[in-house]
Amino acid sequence: MTKCNKNKRIAVYDFFCGCGGTSRGFQKAGLDIAFALDIDQDAKNTFIKNFPKTVFCDKSITKLTSSDLKSTLDKYKDSYKLFCGCAPCQPFTKQNTESPKHDDRRNLLTHFGKIIQIYEPDFVFVENVPGLQKVPTHKYGPFPAFKELLEDMDYKISCGVVSAQDYGAPQLRRRFVLLASKHGEINIPLPVFGKNRDNPYRTVRDAIEGLPAIAAGETYAATDVLNHRAAELSELNMTRIKASAHDGGGRNNWPKHLWPECYTRKKESGETHSGHTDCYGRLWWDKPATGLTTRCISYSNGRFGHPEQDRALSVREAARLQGFDDDFEFTGNLNSMARQIGNAVPVDLAFAMGNHFIMHIEAIHG
Repeated sequence: MTKCNKNKRIAVYDFFCGCGGTSRGFQKAGLDIAFALDIDQDAKNTFIKNFPKTVFCDKSITKLTSSDLKSTLDKYKDSYKLFCGCAPCQPFTKQNTESPKHDDRRNLLTHFGKIIQIYEPDFVFVENVPGLQKVPTHKYGPFPAFKELLEDMDYKISCGVVSAQDYGAPQLRRRFVLLASKHGEINIPLPVFGKNRDNPYRTVRDAIEGLPAIAAGETYAATDVLNHRAAELSELNMTRIKASAHDGGGRNNWPKHLWPECYTRKKESGETHSGHTDCYGRLWWDKPATGLTTRCISYSNGRFGHPEQDRALSVREAARLQGFDDDFEFTGNLNSMARQIGNAVPVDLAFAMGNHFIMHIEAIHG
């Protein structure tokens, strides 16, 4: 265990930063966002707009050189270093149909491990889908070797599956997290929201109530609320959402002629194909939202209908459900902004983890 100074600050190096969910949460916890890396140009533009003092690198991690990190390592030489590796999760989701041999994103965690091996940061944070740790090495899973590397480098590790709503996110979202430290034993912070805890779960109402009403296809014009823009609806989908009960309604409220064909076809057993039950659904006001995806502003791709207005979520509403403050501005077209939000680490979850790293340092000093 290396010597720890509770008065030193923590500098964050956010690899695969996306639009900045992890960085915003860590920043709110009091950490310094020193460096960020991502190859998505829209995410880069969003990140730079919201973190103008952070050094941004738009290279692939596979092409990162020591010169790319030198300026920030020199600037923050007196700070603890926290390396974040929230690599794209799509290769490890249940929905992924790509052959693991042909998805280069599976190797990104391995490349992140090589960076850790070179620079030996004080702390490491990884966030991904729960399936990440279940994929064995012989099926091209990178996690077993990554964990072994950290252990060989004398990091103390804690990892497991957590629920973002347990840490204040107003949505249901299970994620795998890993925390590692060169400064003694570390654990995953205990949940603080939910039944029989200090705080009730935050809800859709807590997150988005009070935003100005807009119609499908409309952008709120005033500058006091950024990115409050909703996707258009076809005539058929407008009929469908108008037929959906407020506060959690969905296709079960519709006459059968409005049902998409995929929900009326018969299985070989003679049963009706149920489909994805959340598609074309409205959110409930007084429950957490369903987990946001990269299609989180699309009415037909999940339970992303507004609880009472006849439209899907706006970009700003989705951003609020992901924990972003209203001064966080997104760039790119409508689909790109939704993709950035859906791919982001929930800000509230990142805040809890960032705060925990600070408490970890304090705990070492009693």
